[in-house]
Amino acid sequence: MRKPVAVFAAAALLGSASLVVAQNPTTLPAGAGHDAVQGACAACHSVKVVINSSGYSAEGWQQTVNSMIGRGAKVPPDQVAAMVDYLAKNFPPQPAPPAVILPGTEKVSFQEWALPTPDSFPHDPMAAPDGSIWYTGFKVNLLGRVDPLTGKIREYPLKTPKSAPHGLTFDKNGNIWFAAHDRPYMGKIDPETGEVTEYPLPQAALGAHTPLFDSKGNLWFTLITSNRIGRLDPRTGDVKLAVSPTARSLPYGLVITSKDVPIFAEFGSNKLASVDPNTLEIHEWTLPNADTRIRRLTITPDDMIYYADFDRGYLSRFDPKNGEVTEWPSPGGPRSQPYAMAVLRGAIWYVESGTEPNALVRFDPANEKFQTWGIPSGGGVVRNMMVTRDGDHLVIAESGVNKVGLVTVARHDSSAHLQRRRQPARPGLARRSPQPTGPR
Repeated sequence: MRKPVAVFAAAALLGSASLVVAQNPTTLPAGAGHDAVQGACAACHSVKVVINSSGYSAEGWQQTVNSMIGRGAKVPPDQVAAMVDYLAKNFPPQPAPPAVILPGTEKVSFQEWALPTPDSFPHDPMAAPDGSIWYTGFKVNLLGRVDPLTGKIREYPLKTPKSAPHGLTFDKNGNIWFAAHDRPYMGKIDPETGEVTEYPLPQAALGAHTPLFDSKGNLWFTLITSNRIGRLDPRTGDVKLAVSPTARSLPYGLVITSKDVPIFAEFGSNKLASVDPNTLEIHEWTLPNADTRIRRLTITPDDMIYYADFDRGYLSRFDPKNGEVTEWPSPGGPRSQPYAMAVLRGAIWYVESGTEPNALVRFDPANEKFQTWGIPSGGGVVRNMMVTRDGDHLVIAESGVNKVGLVTVARHDSSAHLQRRRQPARPGLARRSPQPTGPR
């Protein structure tokens, strides 16, 4: 059995001291522009994001800096050129680390579809109850729906320009909900008519990121730019916001426990946080390693949290009941940048987005063994993934190669599986399933 590298106890911020782990500091090289890069980048995330990147040309760094400024990075205009020059000089393009392929007993297969609009930048995918795959066209202001049976793709343009749709979820009536990252609203689309309904948010609520419904029909969402988490009641349009206690914490990935408690990742710090569903009071846990930065997390049926430590290249487990953290080095190493995550059949599945190609990873908590596969088209940074209703597939969005994909995970023969095979079903996907809870 592969042993975890370490087990720690996370420190709750309320009424207890933070746990600090000694470590070797990681620094940027000296040179003109150093201070500007250190100040701007480290305000939002560890400088390891820069150091462990595969680098860019001057043009690529210019686009990256512009994007970060658009997301709230504080960079004086007269320092932008110096930052770009510094980054291009010290972090030019270099090969991404190769995917580490580990054999095992599980079998998977991939289907991928190229999207009709170039450079759509599919950010998040969603497995809908009817077997279709939805995605957000982050750069082209639309949502898309793929029918895996026919390969037909339908696009749904949004009403408000430059909305930058980000995360996706669905309600009990099959409506598709999305987070408008660059405009203050949450959106709903009727998949039959394409009608878009916008639910306004306060002007302070920018950077809507990950939306999820709780069992009562409330829509929770993180707000990365404005450092908040929100709750929308679609029946009334009422919106409540709570400010993260940590400045520039960048609320990111979100899960909801079996008791309807939202737990979110703070990508700008080494923290997780929970929200009281009644009072919206936020409770933070400081994680053991100061360099930990979490984009996505997932949750098991018994409310155990697994998260991808993007900056360090680790898979970690967090127990909200006692704050214990257990971590394992990801197969691809410290530059592997684990990102998208999901739980399927008791195993933790995630994608190493920093390797070439991106690697699909399976981790079995029972024996602590990893198995990996290269994504055929490369992946182009898989930012999110979701399990289909039948539990046999994963849907992925491949931002950099403008594709969405379906991963089929073979089942070991069982009477339940054989019975399901005797019933009519769409190839590769489940029959239409009962809808989840949530409002229209």
